[in-house]
Amino acid sequence: MSLPHAILTALLEKPSSGLELTRRFDRSIGYFWSATHQQIYRELGKLEADGLIRALPSEQPARGQKKAYEVLPAGRAELARWTAASQDPRPHRDPLLLRLRAAAVVGTEGLEADLRRHLELHERQLAEYEEIEKRDFPPGRDGTEDRLRHLVLRAGIDLETFWTGWLRHALADFAELPDEAT
Repeated sequence: MSLPHAILTALLEKPSSGLELTRRFDRSIGYFWSATHQQIYRELGKLEADGLIRALPSEQPARGQKKAYEVLPAGRAELARWTAASQDPRPHRDPLLLRLRAAAVVGTEGLEADLRRHLELHERQLAEYEEIEKRDFPPGRDGTEDRLRHLVLRAGIDLETFWTGWLRHALADFAELPDEAT
């Protein structure tokens, strides 16, 4: 996934300023694709220069006033092209897994506490996703947009469920390691 396509998606859902996009990324898209404020503004400039979006005319032009953007037909066509294209899955890279592998040769000091911290973070994220699911996807909301958005949320729920289960298993295994390993 690329940031320009995430921004085009967000702007098609609702024309927004860069600040509003940043806030929306923090509350929704950021759960699966993060971007900083600077990255979003830099990308907005590129998308505008490429003719994929435009700044909406403001009622009172003023220096420093936030610009709201909308997607132009070329931007919609680019997003449709990208959505329809095939893309291979990317291999998962997680520093925690590499650290566990390294611990096999250098020792496990500090890892058990970090595994517990990761478990707590994933449990918190899972609870947040489940709360969003209850709030935003009650039974009967089965329009195409709702179903596709729910699929994205379900991916997050399933991934957090995987991580919490795996971390509990890892901590149980960790507890059984001989003393010389820790």
